[in-house]
Amino acid sequence: MIDYLDKFSLKNKTAYIVGGLGLIGSEVSKAMVSASAKTVILDIDSDRANILLKVLPKNAAVYYESFDCTDLIALDKNFSDVISKHGNPNIFINCSYPRTKDWGGSVASSFEDVSLDSFRENVDIHMNSYAWLAKIAASEMKSNNTGGSIIQFGSTYGYVGQDLTLYDYEGSTQKENMPYAAIKGGIINLTRLMASYYGQFNIRVNTVCPGGVHDENNPVQNKKFWENYSYKTPLKRMGKPEEMASTVLFLASDASSYVTGATLMVDGGWTAI
Repeated sequence: MIDYLDKFSLKNKTAYIVGGLGLIGSEVSKAMVSASAKTVILDIDSDRANILLKVLPKNAAVYYESFDCTDLIALDKNFSDVISKHGNPNIFINCSYPRTKDWGGSVASSFEDVSLDSFRENVDIHMNSYAWLAKIAASEMKSNNTGGSIIQFGSTYGYVGQDLTLYDYEGSTQKENMPYAAIKGGIINLTRLMASYYGQFNIRVNTVCPGGVHDENNPVQNKKFWENYSYKTPLKRMGKPEEMASTVLFLASDASSYVTGATLMVDGGWTAI
């Protein structure tokens, strides 16, 4: 009889997580560690890294490397240096969320107010960094003939249009976000192309698309927003970071060995209606 639980084990595999200290990323890092992967966290906040490392098992093979994914000029060298230090990736996960300082309120990213410079820079540091890092990871997997799993983070708003009625309440400053839709839509379709090309090398490439994830520290997510979002979601609540992480674990493991090119909606049913 097949041991189905064993299929979720990542023992003897190395997982790289870009943005592994964020709201979702920290849970993804925990999931990789819990499945016994050698886990390499790539992020820019050493203080948050120290906090996370303290709650992980002391005997875990987990490492933090300061890594700025917005430095596109040095991206090849910096990622290659990390791979040289920690070994070939069997699993590559990108859940980073790079953005410009004017992103703070979506007003700056609306059709009426976004500047060309801001739009171009956000596409460059977000979509282009995702694309290029995935390409490097896939090339490493291909050259080492190991196969592997690449997991990119998209969004429901890279798949469907933004529901602006969520922000229809007194005091809301949120508007449509032009660069976000372009960025996440681009990531989703690049995943499909990568799956098509790299499948012959036993490299699987998939996209996880979260719906709204509850974050008490996000000023946009006030009580009215939570109510509006939950009302429109079949499961009647926002998502949890650990629900995104468990989905990533499935895609990283052999439990999903015949899944590639998929856009997996983890949204409580948001895009189903």
